[in-house]
Amino acid sequence: MAESSSRTSRPPRPTRYDAPRHKDTGLKQERAVRTRGQVLDAAAEAFATRGFPAVTVLDVAELAGVTKGAVYFHFANKEALAQAVAEEFYHLLGVIGLEVQEAELSPLDAVAELLVRTAVAFRDDIMVQAGARLQIERSLIGADLPMPYLGYTESLVAWFQQALDEGQLPAETDPDVTARVLVSAFFGAQHISWVLNDRADIAERVQEILDTVVPRPLAPKGPRRTNARRTRATS
Repeated sequence: MAESSSRTSRPPRPTRYDAPRHKDTGLKQERAVRTRGQVLDAAAEAFATRGFPAVTVLDVAELAGVTKGAVYFHFANKEALAQAVAEEFYHLLGVIGLEVQEAELSPLDAVAELLVRTAVAFRDDIMVQAGARLQIERSLIGADLPMPYLGYTESLVAWFQQALDEGQLPAETDPDVTARVLVSAFFGAQHISWVLNDRADIAERVQEILDTVVPRPLAPKGPRRTNARRTRATS
C-alpha cells in the first residue's frame, strides 16, 4: 500500500526569542522598580538630614531596609545617588510648574501660586529638601548635577513677559531681571528659613517676598475725563 504523500504539517518550533518569558519576570521588574524607589527615598532622607559628605551607601541601605548589594544594583556609588535625587528634585519643581500652568491663572497670579506651592514643597517634601541641600553642597559631590533653577526661572520669565504684554506691568519692567531677582530671593529665603526655623515659617517669608518683589498689576485704564469748564450761555 502506497504511503500517502500528504502529511500533517507541524507548527514551527519556537526559538528562544519566541519562547514565552518566565511568568515571574513581570513581578521581578515591579519589585526592582519598588526597590529603586525605596533606595531613592532613603537617600533623599539621608542627604536632607545629614548632608552628602556624612552619608554612606550603608546608611542608605539601612534606611531603605535593603542590602548594600541592592543599592549598588541600581546606583553605581553615592555620587550616582546624589545625581538621581537632584534630578528628582528638579522633576518635582517641573511638576509644580505644570500644575500651575494648567490652572490657567492670570500671569502674576501664576507667579504667586508657583512660589507658594514651591514653599509648601520645601516645607513638607523630603525629596525637595534633599535636592536643595545637594545644590548647596554641589562642590563636594564628584558628579555633575543639573544646573540650578534654570527651568524654574524660565517659567517666571514667561509669565512676567505675558503680564508685560497685557499691560499689567510698567513698560520699563524687565521680565528676565525680575525673574532672576525673585528666584534669588525665594531660594535664599527658604535657606534662611531652614537654618533658623526648619522651614516652619517659609510660607510667611515667601509672602513677604511676593509683597516686596512682585509688581502689583496696573489698574485698567478707564475712559479719559475732560476737564473742560462749562460756560454759561450769554444772553
